[in-house]
Amino acid sequence: MSKIPSIIVPARSASMRFPGKLLHEVRGKPVILWTADRIRAVAPEFPLYFAVDDDSLERCLTEAGYLTIRTRCDHPSGTDRLAEANLMVGADVVINVQADEPLVTGNQIRSLASGLKGEASIATLAMPFSRPDDFIDPNQVKVVRDRAGYALYFSRSPMPFARNTGGKVDIDWLAKHACYCHLGLYAYKAEFLNAFSDLEPSFLEHTEKLEQLRAMEHGYRIHVAITNQTTISIDTPKDLSDFEALLDLSSSSSSRLTT
Repeated sequence: MSKIPSIIVPARSASMRFPGKLLHEVRGKPVILWTADRIRAVAPEFPLYFAVDDDSLERCLTEAGYLTIRTRCDHPSGTDRLAEANLMVGADVVINVQADEPLVTGNQIRSLASGLKGEASIATLAMPFSRPDDFIDPNQVKVVRDRAGYALYFSRSPMPFARNTGGKVDIDWLAKHACYCHLGLYAYKAEFLNAFSDLEPSFLEHTEKLEQLRAMEHGYRIHVAITNQTTISIDTPKDLSDFEALLDLSSSSSSRLTT
């Protein structure tokens, strides 16, 4: 096993909400290459691999000079794809950056690696909510932590519930309380990846449709670091427009996007 954490990016061609999004071009460059170039620029100290499931993604990445690992097409989750890829990479710690996260920062990646220095088997990130509409949106996953930074629970429901206001929250309420939106960035110890596929799927996982709950129900601890750096996940054509707008803003202000 390698003692140096490795970044493995699971990249699959299928997408329910936005088919072919990873090869969709923004300013002449596919989304997956925006992500790849970003990772290489902000976190060059980590070995970088892409776990792919088809020829087009593999060709796109290898022609740009990136290392790819061909994985099965029938994995039920990205975590299973990572586990297969790490059988070849052999890293003690695997940092999972999503292929559709072209604004991931170096600080976020390093926070993930640091989160596994304690007793956690998994590390992830969250950021404070600032908009009440996001806090009640079931597509925005919430997480609550204990005082040491370990996850107590993840949910699509608003957490914590504001009982004194009947569940209604405003900007001021969010600013005064620790309400966090989970970001889909992870790091895993290899021992957990090797065990994950054999864990029995759980009631909470099926109910919330959140894979990390399976790990928690089986007793694995998850460390949650807080970041204030904004990212964007490209799940819809609108997200592409938002990403391009951020590129325009960065260019017009002569400033670089946060690294």
